[in-house]
Amino acid sequence: MKFCWTTIKVTNMEKSLRFYQEIVGLPVNRHFGMGTDMEIAFLGEGETQVELIYNKGANEANLGKDISLGFEVASIDEMMSYVKEKGIAVHSGPFQPNPHVKFFYVTDPDGLKIQFVENM
Repeated sequence: MKFCWTTIKVTNMEKSLRFYQEIVGLPVNRHFGMGTDMEIAFLGEGETQVELIYNKGANEANLGKDISLGFEVASIDEMMSYVKEKGIAVHSGPFQPNPHVKFFYVTDPDGLKIQFVENM
């Protein structure tokens, strides 16, 4: 068995696509409509992807407050500067629980926590 994707219901596909492409750095693999009320996009490289689902009738996304998606970056300091330049607030951090890892969190347009981690 292999893990294929994580599904995130979003309230604005354009804002979410921009965030996951520009901030997280995930390319769009597939993007298609399902009738007139639903839109789906798969982002990422390799086996594991992020699936965004937009439903025209949904005004809010139900997200768990203790769930986050983690993405590895080369430099936490550079990534923090980059997100700030893009107008994204740092949710929390940076944290360094041991000498080998450092990370911080931002939130996506619907409030899902996104963790950027540097393995040292």
